[in-house]
Amino acid sequence: MFTGIVQGKVEVVEVRELDKFRTHVVKMPDALREGLAIGASVAHNGVCLTVTDISGDRVSFDLMRETLRLTNLGAVVVGQCVNIERAARFGDEIGGHSMSGHVICMAEVVAIDEAPNNRRLWFALPAAMGRFVFEKGYIGVDGISLTIGDVRSSGEGIEFSVNLIPETLSRTTLGERLPGAQVNIEIDPQTQVIVETVERVLASQMG
Repeated sequence: MFTGIVQGKVEVVEVRELDKFRTHVVKMPDALREGLAIGASVAHNGVCLTVTDISGDRVSFDLMRETLRLTNLGAVVVGQCVNIERAARFGDEIGGHSMSGHVICMAEVVAIDEAPNNRRLWFALPAAMGRFVFEKGYIGVDGISLTIGDVRSSGEGIEFSVNLIPETLSRTTLGERLPGAQVNIEIDPQTQVIVETVERVLASQMG
């Protein structure tokens, strides 16, 4: 389990490509490696990955076909940074919201509104995901727990906004995202369960 409170950005220092499979090697500082062991879970841009090797400050993770298809990690190149969060431990403070590290789709950055001391980003989502997106609800964007601002219809899908404070902009990769960029989306698990349960109940009553 993760909380969506990103602990920092780390640089991808090596990418090893195979057929529909790749390995990312990232450079992790001492504080993020403390107690880290092979087999541990670490979220990269909100994607739960497993540690496969530790060599000094270089930590390796394998990415399978489905991860490459559903997330933006398949487009990451050497020199880029990813958001990192270690798996939550019993007793940790939950500062964001409960997240599983299972990305459901990607969204495109479509607009950026600048304001003093903050920034608003707008994202486009497929219409099928719109039923899970509500104003003031939770959403995971590249592993960051965020509160949804506004929601609006747009063509064949929907768009939603989030408001980012300077700390989020400096600590995460969202400060570097420009229109056209793809971000990973995780729907709040509780919202997803409630919506799907209500849909099933209504469908059974109508049938």
